[in-house]
Amino acid sequence: MRVYTSLRTRHILSNFLHEDIGSGDITTNSLDARNLNARAQIIAKSDNETVVAGLEEAIIIFDICGCTARSLIDDGSLVKKCQLILEIEGKAKDILKGERTALNLLMRMSGIATETRLLIKTVRDAGSAAEISSTRKTCPGLRIFDKKAVIIGGGAMHRQRLDDMALIKSNHVYISRSVACCIQELKEKCGSSIRIECEVTNTHDLITAIREGADVVMLDNFDPVAAKDAIDTITRMGLRERTRIEISGGVRFENIKSYAEANPDRISVGYLTHSVKAADYSLKIVNRDEF
Repeated sequence: MRVYTSLRTRHILSNFLHEDIGSGDITTNSLDARNLNARAQIIAKSDNETVVAGLEEAIIIFDICGCTARSLIDDGSLVKKCQLILEIEGKAKDILKGERTALNLLMRMSGIATETRLLIKTVRDAGSAAEISSTRKTCPGLRIFDKKAVIIGGGAMHRQRLDDMALIKSNHVYISRSVACCIQELKEKCGSSIRIECEVTNTHDLITAIREGADVVMLDNFDPVAAKDAIDTITRMGLRERTRIEISGGVRFENIKSYAEANPDRISVGYLTHSVKAADYSLKIVNRDEF
């Protein structure tokens, strides 16, 4: 699934390179060997298996720098420590110019993809088919890459931007007086072409949101027991099939199995992107002046 266009990606990655390079690489540009042809490899270094994500971005980064890069595996592949994932050819100075930016994205995106797959496995082991998705808790400038990494890891796309769909949160409810008022006003002004999701903090508002026609209702900061009780309540009332239920807030690896057992349709996890543990890769020049 292509989350963004290659032209837009190239522009963003060019800006990332500019941020890192500035007016030039003082160290490499001062060496006599800077213009030698060279071959380099990117190698996985994490002790645990890693889900690779960011190869397309790394190849574009090296292309912008005037190098040719070739992936040895596909995004989404599982790799072990010391496995080669990418080969690069070009001038030594150009390879080193793109090194850190490429590695930074590979490390971040692979960390997100790896954690996403782990969460999905945990949820499936609990007997749940719930989707795992990220949130908008991303670092500015990195969202499209973070969201793509979640998809590569097997997760689902949530809204990318505020203009993707309507998502009623507690502040919207506060300024509009009630959940019912918010949903009614949005349905009147947006029509049926815009999906409406409503965040709720108690079972009463959950029932109201379903009856008012919300397409998705998010249980916000419910603990696992409260989430199960709320979903059981709407199931007994015959309301469960009228909407999709999302759980969000406070979800961690340690408790996601308990949330999955509550039988939601989706679990959104903020830490996937705001507190990602990066995977580990390194770049090594292995030949020089040999092609």
